[in-house]
Amino acid sequence: MAPNARLDHRNPLVFDTHELGRRPGALQRLTREIDAPKDLGIQGVIGVPEGAPVELELRLESVMEGVLVTGTARAQAKGECVRCLEPLELALEADFQEMFSYPDADDRGRVKAEPADDAEEDEDRLFIEDGLFDLEPVLRDAVVLALPMQPVCQDDCLGLCSECGARLKDDPDHHHDAVDIRWAALQGLAGSLEDGEKDEMSGADAEAGVDEKQEK
Repeated sequence: MAPNARLDHRNPLVFDTHELGRRPGALQRLTREIDAPKDLGIQGVIGVPEGAPVELELRLESVMEGVLVTGTARAQAKGECVRCLEPLELALEADFQEMFSYPDADDRGRVKAEPADDAEEDEDRLFIEDGLFDLEPVLRDAVVLALPMQPVCQDDCLGLCSECGARLKDDPDHHHDAVDIRWAALQGLAGSLEDGEKDEMSGADAEAGVDEKQEK
């Protein structure tokens, strides 16, 4: 990603590297607790609720071309079981490592004489701006990779009944009498024949009753 507009140092996901300096090999360790930004996770599936606490542990290392950031994010993610649709919560631990480059240095750490006209090679790179870097895009990618695409409340969750939607965990013996669709039409025909026979019998009984009255 190409250099952005000025970063706001008041943003909790923006970090200052001035104390670290640009001497290769310099190290700095940081811990910070932030409020989760909006849409942190897999939208519509599972994620860290907006405003929930996220604990960050970072290791900043100065290298020739920039600052190598290695860290871990910990939080509680919430979502919905894909099998039974019940709410679920799980502990999230997302590891990440990213290089934030100095805008004035090439891949070998040498200062560029002039900025390059073609910025295509910088599309996927993250940069340090005025000694600051924004961790948010790295955090978002790490959280998405650490979360399950199909979260379940339990590995052995039985899900819902496909016929009526009942939760099978609450009733393990739950079942419906299945009818083979190949016989369904014949069952309907049999039912029609039985109804017809009943009608005929009723009619015959009625005629018999009339005959008996006539004979009397």
